Amino acid sequence: MLPERFREILTESLGEQTASELLPHLEDTPSVSVRPNTAKISTEGLRGHFAELYDGPVDWAPESFYLSARPSFTLDPLFHTGAYYVQEAASMYVGHLLEGILAEGRPVRRLLDLCAAPGGKTTDILSRIPDDSLLVTNEVMRGRATILAENVAKWGRANVLVTNNDPADLKGLDSWFDFVLVDAPCSGEGMFRKDDEAVEDWSEDNVRLCAARQRRILSDIWPALRDGGYMIYSTCTFNHFEDEDNAAWIASELGAEILQQRHFLPGRERGEGFYCALLRKSGESAVADGRASSRQRVRKPAPAPDCDYVRDGYTLALKGDLLKAYPASLMEDMQAVEASLKVIHSGVAVATVKGRDLIPEADLALSCALREDAFPRVELSREDALRFLAKEPLAFPQEPRGYLMMTYCGLPLGFVKNLGNRSNNLHPMARRIRKSIN
Repeated sequence: MLPERFREILTESLGEQTASELLPHLEDTPSVSVRPNTAKISTEGLRGHFAELYDGPVDWAPESFYLSARPSFTLDPLFHTGAYYVQEAASMYVGHLLEGILAEGRPVRRLLDLCAAPGGKTTDILSRIPDDSLLVTNEVMRGRATILAENVAKWGRANVLVTNNDPADLKGLDSWFDFVLVDAPCSGEGMFRKDDEAVEDWSEDNVRLCAARQRRILSDIWPALRDGGYMIYSTCTFNHFEDEDNAAWIASELGAEILQQRHFLPGRERGEGFYCALLRKSGESAVADGRASSRQRVRKPAPAPDCDYVRDGYTLALKGDLLKAYPASLMEDMQAVEASLKVIHSGVAVATVKGRDLIPEADLALSCALREDAFPRVELSREDALRFLAKEPLAFPQEPRGYLMMTYCGLPLGFVKNLGNRSNNLHPMARRIRKSIN
């Protein structure tokens, strides 16, 4: 039961013919799509994993594909290795736009995903940028920021920080970013067929409230984007107040050129409702020169103990009793962000220092920074992998004592400490799966 005023605004925004074609599809079953983490698995390998459900590629993201039904991803150990992300297909267009910018050779060293939870667009960006580019991914709500940090850790890239700040807090990083994504909180019209509450909560007043809030967010973050830098503004809604009107407002009031706008509409495209605009900020400035820029003095980290758990090219730093690894070429910039913002995840958590012992962290197992021969590996069956993820007891009497890497399909899942006739499962309690595995 769609509100009549929604139908009227939809017609006003999209035109009578397009609106009439869209409305019946708001009752269709939502599509399911997945995107591979190509640092861990190839597109062909993931297609083979989902061979019985494979249902064709996503046109604007051909490395990704649709599934004919929604399986239980929680009960797929490969999902927990960070080998793929379950992402709505239309939202993958953000990655497509960024790929176009990079393909033109545009300098994009520092990137920001401002409203990032749960992490679909963040992980897509991480898969597309080079290792010497830095992504700051932010979420203002603490609970959602924790979920974002978990998904980022699972993806395994080290050139990223997860922050928990209001957009206004980033003003101190003046002209610091070459690229900013604002996937703004919106009225959620594009999610109607996935979320009944979105329909119940809809009102014209809420639409206008969202549009005003979006402009406040955009105004707050605009100084952090350098002149000549790129912004993608996106929503999961249809109305012109939150979409085209706000893009035009950015161009006229903040100062930008609109390079592209696109609506994704259920029935016309295979995905949910989505709008995005690519803009280029007026003016011209040199790309960020790599010098640290923060409102606070960067503190020198404590000396780090010797550790051979990570590959070359990383700098180790001790934060309390937590040993962390940063990409050496990005450490100065990452420390500048840590000094300016509320950072809840940065680099790679390598190990907890306990006396002379280094207890490997769960995030290290999932990281591309892990040295492949750092730990003996034990390949698990699906059943044992699910037991590991549920923190159930596992024993490895034939394996060497000490820390063992658990793998599934050759990809790391996490660690146990093997004691001979039993082992201590080091999988974090907060990530324990709770569904029945039978």
